[in-house]
Amino acid sequence: MSCAASPSPTPWVIATRESRLALWQAEHVRDLLQSRTGRAVSLLGMTTQGDQILDRALSKVGGKGLFVKELEVALEEGRAHLAVHSLKDVPMELPAGFTLAAVLEREDPRDALVCPHHASLQALPPGAVVGTSSLRRLAQLRALRPDLRIEPLRGNLDTRLRKLDEGQYDAIVLAAAGLKRLGLADRIRQHIEPELMLPAAGQGALGLEIRQGPGELADALAALAHAPTWLAAAAERAVSRALGGSCSMPLAAYADWQGDRLRLRARLGHPEHGQLVAAERSQALDTLADAEALGRSVATELQAAAGPAWLAAL
Repeated sequence: MSCAASPSPTPWVIATRESRLALWQAEHVRDLLQSRTGRAVSLLGMTTQGDQILDRALSKVGGKGLFVKELEVALEEGRAHLAVHSLKDVPMELPAGFTLAAVLEREDPRDALVCPHHASLQALPPGAVVGTSSLRRLAQLRALRPDLRIEPLRGNLDTRLRKLDEGQYDAIVLAAAGLKRLGLADRIRQHIEPELMLPAAGQGALGLEIRQGPGELADALAALAHAPTWLAAAAERAVSRALGGSCSMPLAAYADWQGDRLRLRARLGHPEHGQLVAAERSQALDTLADAEALGRSVATELQAAAGPAWLAAL
């Protein structure tokens, strides 16, 4: 008498953008899941609106949510079970029925200067053309170097590097994490320290999004989470959420651990002038609720420092 083998569990499917960096991130999560659970995991590559619209700034066409909406539709329709995002691209408010199941350990959160001829931001000559479409970077660059010419730069990481190499820009500013993940760390001429340029909320971290509710996948993803990164990112994202933040706001927020205390720093730029207001707080905490409360308190300080006219201009 023979026993029929029990059927293999249905493979989990990861929805991902099809850029080289997005695929690296999805493959990284796939490999982690397969090694931890033994479950087969496959990828569903997709092109999002954010990948298609390259002639306008994201702040003018719907924000960074354009990078995640199609992936969420795939989750809703059951074509995929989870989506892997660069956390800085994830809107501060997720649609009803969706949740972040885990935030993974952060890569380098800093911005990076990529420049063929000059070693640092400080070494760029007056009038040098620097490429970025991030209002956060634009505001901080204006404050640091009002003599530079800041020009829009869209496209995936490889496209941006190609435009630099073609001579369209003297330098560009990118996230260090993406360059390092793709083995391009040798393109970095300067790691821009947070004291000079604060990163975006969630920069360098990966967020794993699923449909809300308990289940085997939610448990498996929770086991991949990195609590210190998640707490830091929750504080950063709470600053942005409290200010109604999106890529249309020149806002930076970065939290790092100083022993058992989480230090949260934030900066808000003026939409027209090279001015910044800043706020900073530090406290011991160990829950997401406490991290979010820290973020809200820093946002309140920023609002008070900016004043009604500044906030109205935003």
